[in-house]
Amino acid sequence: MRVFLLLCSIVATLLAGCAATAGEPAPDLPPWQRVHLGHGAGYDFPVYANHRLDGDLSGIREVVFIQHGLRRDGDHYYAAGEALLKASGRPAAEVLVIAPNFPARADGDRFPGMPHWSTDGWIAGDDAVSGAASPLSSLQVLDDLVALVTDRDRLPRVKEVVVAGHSAGAQIVHRYAVLNNVDEKIRASGVTLRYVVANPSSYLYFTPVRPVAPDLTRFAPYDTAVCANYDRYRYGVRDMVPYARGADGMSLYTRYMGRRVTYMVGADDNDPNHRVLDKSCGAEAEGPTRLARARAYVRYEQLLAPPGQVIRHDAFEVEGVGHNQSRMFGSRCGARALFGDSPAARSNGAACVETVRPQG
Repeated sequence: MRVFLLLCSIVATLLAGCAATAGEPAPDLPPWQRVHLGHGAGYDFPVYANHRLDGDLSGIREVVFIQHGLRRDGDHYYAAGEALLKASGRPAAEVLVIAPNFPARADGDRFPGMPHWSTDGWIAGDDAVSGAASPLSSLQVLDDLVALVTDRDRLPRVKEVVVAGHSAGAQIVHRYAVLNNVDEKIRASGVTLRYVVANPSSYLYFTPVRPVAPDLTRFAPYDTAVCANYDRYRYGVRDMVPYARGADGMSLYTRYMGRRVTYMVGADDNDPNHRVLDKSCGAEAEGPTRLARARAYVRYEQLLAPPGQVIRHDAFEVEGVGHNQSRMFGSRCGARALFGDSPAARSNGAACVETVRPQG
């Protein structure tokens, strides 16, 4: 018990570091690693990880990606993930924790010789604005990272890959879960691929309807006099980024329903004036707060389902938690989503209410 309480203290200390500013390094962390990705000439990309990615990874059984938010502070998100891994009791030798760090133009001196994105362009899957020899979507980077950790020559024992994100990180993870073309191939190879989407500002709708105020339980086309482009990507499937160009909304929906996705939202993430809440009219069409948008989107998925449609998604509301990634991932359902059933998942983390259970 004393050991477990000590681990909980470590978790709390490291998770508190996630509130630091983007330029402030997290304490006692390994330096970021430069990994080479892609085919042909490829490109270099920065990540934080608990194992050397150019070393022996033959003992790895599970990989957990933790995607940073708007501040691009991958070091602090990595610290949170590493602390949760320690608390979980899982052998660190068997679990690879990776925090990708998408560089923006302002980070040029920090990550030289690498692709850079506009400050928030990486969130939606935009192409890099510099540093790439050919167009490079941030979603393609996730493809390449997943390919890296499912390479049987290097990780012959890996059985599960989790791609998790909070806030802006959850926005790219959600869109990646919808749009990528590698999920089914990876699962067919015997590797489970799961996604954890926590407190995003917005979701990707497959059709032109949106929740109708005030109760957001009905859906209808949104008023274009209020927001002419509400159904353009990143909020809808019109005018998609090149990575997903030509994709059909309902085809994407059907495929996405068969993918393993866990939604999480803080029950107190309900401030319509939160400083980093997306307040564009396309986002406002989805609801006034993150909590309202999350609830509406879960209803929307159910509403859109034809008879016999199996939905392999689950959803949780985390009690007493607002827009706080450390408490979201440190909650009972958050710890379970990242590292499976463990002492951390049964600890004093915030309680969760399951609002949707997966089918099949």
